[in-house]
Amino acid sequence: MQIDLLTQLKAVTTVVVDSGDLTAIEQFRPIDATTNPSLLLNASQLDFAKPTLKQAIIYAKSKHNNPKDQLNLACDKFAVDIGTAISKLIPGRVSTEVDARLSFNTAATIEKAKKLIALYQENGIAAERILIKIASTWEGIQAARQLEQQGIQCNLTLLFHLAQARACAEAKVFLISPFVGRILDWHKAHTQQDYTAETDPGVLSVREIYQFYKSHDFNTIVMGASFRNIDEVLALAGCDRLTISPSLLAELAKKQGKLQVHLQPNVTKTAAPHPMTEAEFRWALNDDAMATEKLAEGIRKFAIDQIKLEKSIQDTL
Repeated sequence: MQIDLLTQLKAVTTVVVDSGDLTAIEQFRPIDATTNPSLLLNASQLDFAKPTLKQAIIYAKSKHNNPKDQLNLACDKFAVDIGTAISKLIPGRVSTEVDARLSFNTAATIEKAKKLIALYQENGIAAERILIKIASTWEGIQAARQLEQQGIQCNLTLLFHLAQARACAEAKVFLISPFVGRILDWHKAHTQQDYTAETDPGVLSVREIYQFYKSHDFNTIVMGASFRNIDEVLALAGCDRLTISPSLLAELAKKQGKLQVHLQPNVTKTAAPHPMTEAEFRWALNDDAMATEKLAEGIRKFAIDQIKLEKSIQDTL
């Protein structure tokens, strides 16, 4: 009897559900789960989340008189309450994202992260069950460095370049989420070419980061994200973690065949390079049009969806 590819993948990689939909998370029973402003916006339209959103607004009104403070707290409370509900369905961690508009403000990112953790603790969820998601800007990475030192572990997202991955590892960040599909999107748009899984620039980027981490003994976890098809997922079998949408998980669960493991941790060890400076980091990103454009675009899109969520809450307030 053949075993489906999802079951085989779970044996070599920690599978994470990329969704805010409790039904999907309950169906696939992952170890961890990730959310972001776009997923929370989508979740807010689902029947299960509407009472949660209403309660978040009531909570915010009970804590503040100022409408702006009410709005900020209602958004944070909704994100945390969805994360709390998710945490009851999984044994591992939930990733909750800091407002993308804080991506270039280290101090504000740290402050927001602490507020989110405090709300989780108020719900009875310990800090070690949560990862704070932060965009992989220089400022975001420095915020994560400080948060990690204070016992708040982080998931650095919107990661498109080895320089971002290297800076995260040097900051001792718990986990990074390199984006596979968005890298592919950029290259397809700019080259008008089709790519196989073995030539997919997003897949190759994650493989490079994984090898770099393992060869230099960095402990930061690599979690491939933003997949466009199951071939990209399968091409990264063996990666520390993969966060996958419910639709692709369903496809993997239906597909039979023998899984080939592409990533192995047993690589030749070499001395780590000198710590990257801010100037080196900024130049490396500036020198890569794809990484520069996709990082900026990702921050803008998450901010747009955050504003849409705020607008729906503001109408209720």
